[in-house]
Amino acid sequence: MIRTKILGLGSYVPDRVVTNEELAYLDDQHVRQETLQTETSDEWIQKRTGIRERRYVPNDGTWSTSDLALHAAKRALTDANIDASEIDCIIFGTLSPDMHFPGTAVILQKKLGIDKTGCACFDIRQQCSSFVYALQMADAFVRTGMYKRILLIGAELHSHSLDYTTRGRDVMVLFGDGAGAMLLGPVESEDPRDGVMYTSAHADGSGAMDLYLGLFDIAHRPYLFIDPKDRETNRGMYPQMDGKRVFLNAVRAMVMSTQAALANTGMSWDDIQWFVPHQANLRINEKVVEVAKIPPEKVLNTIQFYGNTTAATVPLTIDHWRREGKVKKGDRILSSVFGSGFTWGAAIFTI
Repeated sequence: MIRTKILGLGSYVPDRVVTNEELAYLDDQHVRQETLQTETSDEWIQKRTGIRERRYVPNDGTWSTSDLALHAAKRALTDANIDASEIDCIIFGTLSPDMHFPGTAVILQKKLGIDKTGCACFDIRQQCSSFVYALQMADAFVRTGMYKRILLIGAELHSHSLDYTTRGRDVMVLFGDGAGAMLLGPVESEDPRDGVMYTSAHADGSGAMDLYLGLFDIAHRPYLFIDPKDRETNRGMYPQMDGKRVFLNAVRAMVMSTQAALANTGMSWDDIQWFVPHQANLRINEKVVEVAKIPPEKVLNTIQFYGNTTAATVPLTIDHWRREGKVKKGDRILSSVFGSGFTWGAAIFTI
């Protein structure tokens, strides 16, 4: 029986570490000022989010989301001992594409030097749920024999699109830049617990406007109609969030999807080595662990170091702890995600 195997894993974060203390003094060019720019503090941020620091690309106009993805992809290819020319499908999850169109997957394809191979390129826009959605797609493609070497990428460049003022602090403090990648392919196995065991993806569009960025609005003419210099009208340039509704719905959906994953596979936490939740807010993850009765020693988080890297968080977290020697080959992981839309889901797979 053909099953989907994770062949390689890689991640990338920029070199610049931005601590909570520094963040309060940054202007919109990420330059530290002498005076406070945002009314926030390390204590305020850690109490609400658990975040201590995040990573930012240089703000010099030379970095795009596809560049972060390229670094992660190369590391995943090296880990899998696969040449880029063998890739026959790219699935790219992001909410911060290089441009409105074309999709960022084709830009990454060119940067990998495989633009002449004609491999399929998909861009998906499930934000923080992109990993599970992409994994479900990849698993279906592999099992049906459609593709044999799939590059799954989650990458985000958030630091260029945040409101570095007190008005935007509830969102601004959460996000960082980074990328995570997986190489997936077929393996012949009769073991039902080999490779990708389970995926489940869901959505509830009634929550779409509880977390959104309305900068591009095709209903308007012109569709970019905001004066960035006018603070009375430029709010739409930045992400908007109803924090309480997002928190409550995230906990509920992640608990339900985690419990459903175990019930539908007949597994228990004795069968799972690690729980890797989406890294949106450490307080959300702690509540999910409490309500779903997940063994705390099996939980992996990285939001403390990287903030919320949206589509990248799950592969980035797995790779971080693998490099630290905690996650090992053959470990079984249950991952649960939640994102704007609202979208959510869960997956069980073996590294």
